[in-house]
Amino acid sequence: MSATDLEADLTTDERQGLELIRETRGIHQSDFWKELDIGSRKGSRIAERLAETGLIKRSETVYEGHNTYFLEPAARDLDFSLLMAGDMLSPYIGEEEIDPKSDAFSQWLMNLAYDEY
Repeated sequence: MSATDLEADLTTDERQGLELIRETRGIHQSDFWKELDIGSRKGSRIAERLAETGLIKRSETVYEGHNTYFLEPAARDLDFSLLMAGDMLSPYIGEEEIDPKSDAFSQWLMNLAYDEY
């Protein structure tokens, strides 16, 4: 089932919660429900539902001295297209040092230029 199909089944509050998590690129659950202006119990249920559907990742953490969860977008929500030029992945991925005069970088840059036309 695609992310779009999963999102179609969400309530209005769940959609707003998902949007907040995506906009912030991650938020502590203790701040999540406050930002949505809902109670902690309802915020917890929304976060659990989004995590169960796989739309977000929910991991335990300590924040301001309290146990809570950190909510972040699922990896499938991330847009990797900016790293691509045609079917080539950016040579900057996984490399510590890149030579801007290298063949790999030049080829990637040329593919990027051709994609725009």
